[in-house]
Amino acid sequence: MPTGREERGRDLRGPALGAAAWWGALLVLLVPPVPAAVLTVVATAAGGWLALRRPLLRVTVAAWALVALATAGSALLHTEQSAAGPVPGLAQRLAAVDAQLVVTSDPVPLVQRFGGGVRFDATLLVVRQGRGGARLHAPVLVVADESWTRVELGSRVVASGRLRSAADPAKSAVFLPRGSPGHVSGPGPVWRAAAALRGGVREAVAGRGAPQRDLVPALVDGDDAGLPQQVQAEFATAGLTHLTAVSGTNLTLVVGFLLLVGRAVGVRGRWQVVLAVAGIVGFVLVARTEPSVVRAAAMGSVALLGFGSGGRDRGPRALGLAVLVLLLVQPWLAVQAGFALSVLATAGILLIAPSWTRALARWLPEWLAAALAVPAAAQLACTPVVAAISGQVSLVAVLANLLAEPFVAPATVAGLLGGLLELVWHPLGAALGWVAAGCGAAIIAIARTTSGLATPALDWGAGPVALTLLTLLCIVGGLLTGPLLARRGPTLVFSAGLVVVMLVPPPTPGWPPDGWVMAMCDVGQGDGLVLDAGPGTAVVVDAGPDPTLIDHCLDRLGVRRVPLVVLTHFHADHVDGLAGVYAGRQVGSVAVTSLGEPPERVAMVQRLAAGRARVPAYGTRWRIGAVQLQVVGPVPGVVQHGTAADEGSGPNNASVVMLAEIGGVRILLAGDVEPEAQRVLERTLPGLRVDVLKVPHHGSRYQETDWLTSLGARLALISVGADNDYGHPAPDLVAALATAGMDVRRTDRDGDVLVVARPGGGIAVSTHH
Repeated sequence: MPTGREERGRDLRGPALGAAAWWGALLVLLVPPVPAAVLTVVATAAGGWLALRRPLLRVTVAAWALVALATAGSALLHTEQSAAGPVPGLAQRLAAVDAQLVVTSDPVPLVQRFGGGVRFDATLLVVRQGRGGARLHAPVLVVADESWTRVELGSRVVASGRLRSAADPAKSAVFLPRGSPGHVSGPGPVWRAAAALRGGVREAVAGRGAPQRDLVPALVDGDDAGLPQQVQAEFATAGLTHLTAVSGTNLTLVVGFLLLVGRAVGVRGRWQVVLAVAGIVGFVLVARTEPSVVRAAAMGSVALLGFGSGGRDRGPRALGLAVLVLLLVQPWLAVQAGFALSVLATAGILLIAPSWTRALARWLPEWLAAALAVPAAAQLACTPVVAAISGQVSLVAVLANLLAEPFVAPATVAGLLGGLLELVWHPLGAALGWVAAGCGAAIIAIARTTSGLATPALDWGAGPVALTLLTLLCIVGGLLTGPLLARRGPTLVFSAGLVVVMLVPPPTPGWPPDGWVMAMCDVGQGDGLVLDAGPGTAVVVDAGPDPTLIDHCLDRLGVRRVPLVVLTHFHADHVDGLAGVYAGRQVGSVAVTSLGEPPERVAMVQRLAAGRARVPAYGTRWRIGAVQLQVVGPVPGVVQHGTAADEGSGPNNASVVMLAEIGGVRILLAGDVEPEAQRVLERTLPGLRVDVLKVPHHGSRYQETDWLTSLGARLALISVGADNDYGHPAPDLVAALATAGMDVRRTDRDGDVLVVARPGGGIAVSTHH
């Protein structure tokens, strides 16, 4: 039976204090200064009036008003500091400067449209322009070339470059250095020790197979640089992304293990607090002192308090205090989705999970009740924010977290110990690394399986009406779920229904229609084409820029086997979605272009294809089920370059061009070839006639229009993103194709477009939004 202490209401003054702090920061950061000041005064006056009418509320309301004013003042001060000094003015003029700066984050690969580089945070210490100079302390974002990849956190460097204005209001400017960095001084001993431990974790699992060896560093300290994109996409769909980012879960596991070891060796009382503080500080140093890490450390500390003795009351109070302190120190967190997710997940665990655990414990073992209630409560609290980011509501997140939970702690703790012991004796470190990698392999298998279910998530939308409705549903669900969970019958019926929804694909009457031969998937600004090779089988030509979009399109088409994937060239809008093709499907060979640019995309494709991506010879033919394909470009011996109008014309002209025939329908798949390559195709394929033209390069204005209109196609397909920045498709081109008698279909207006072969000959078109 619940005690009187459990039956009394929860003390929500702490969370209310945190909400007031959040409100104050949001007022300044999202509302123009004058209206924000007016709203603050009105809110304070209203609070004072209420306090006078109800004396018992006087102290509480006064505290809320003071807290809101404090965080609003902090946000205002930080905003002024970012705009103060000479740096913003220099950035507006795109000034060339000589600079000295200290690196404050690890370099992260920066994938640009046609090349790579790195980005990292830094503090600008000295700026010189001509004979003038200034000493300052200005936060900047550095965007540099690959020569900056090995710059170490905590080191001081000098460089020449340009400043430009930053979109992030927390930064004074963006610094674009020219050439390699000049070394001034390396990181201090603390940063070197932290880097050594991070390196030890990687070395401990280096002998294990991919991708589990790449997951362990992400679990221990958030180092996910080597994690394949496919695994990241599967973790996102399964609701397990928090495991690979620095989160409160990481800190709770690491510090919790440290406290258990301390208790085993006799550490008691206040020394346990000292040990916990030391563990938190060490975790922050190893995972890096970035805002996201500090946020995770704060939320993890709150969770530890909540799980401890008296956690029912101390946890919520600590949550409110943590939000207040974080927003006073770094008010920009108030507008970051990661901060909202951390706070809401912790709130769900502290405020909702206990009652759900008690309800389930009436007919389940208490350990199982807690294992189910904790991830479910955290997921419910975060659902509106997740939907605002992704437009989806996850159905498999609770199941995936429940299945992964037994493996997360061993993988994290063994990975950390393996990293420590690796610095002493490699065999011992490698042994623990083997344990960590084995648990990591299990987590990856769970993510892959759950993300591959028929309906892992529901498309919801991210508009204001949809999010408001979802928030109301989550609030009502939080209030009504507790009594429901206490009753075995309704809970089991609801759970069975949810399992059926996840396992059985939702009906899509009439889609795909009988006789479809080709689909142009709506993948945004990119290409994602599917050729029907038989029941559940297809050839995929390009995968678009987003794994989720191509995955959903293939699901709608019922494709489970992909014997061949052709990537016409390595630009992001054609290959970044490749992980979505692999999600839950059998994938055979991968054919690619011979021009390996940009190299980071080549490496990503080879990782996903397990090194088996191959370049087909000119004239290669495939017959896969009902699909016949022939490679007709690029033509050997033709220099792959183009006009200066587009810096990507070299890779574009190197696109794999194919002729396809399916059910008597002839299709030209032209990749992104531009006028020069199109003229070569015109010479090598004289008199070519097709039924369907996949218009090159998303309908760019750079076309050999006379040749395209001479192909006699009845249908022209343009794969293009809505409101794109490139002006695609060009109105003149669309008009020319229509004048030539082609039915022009485009994904930005029509959604998925299917080409259907009519039984008596001819083609039809079917669309699906």
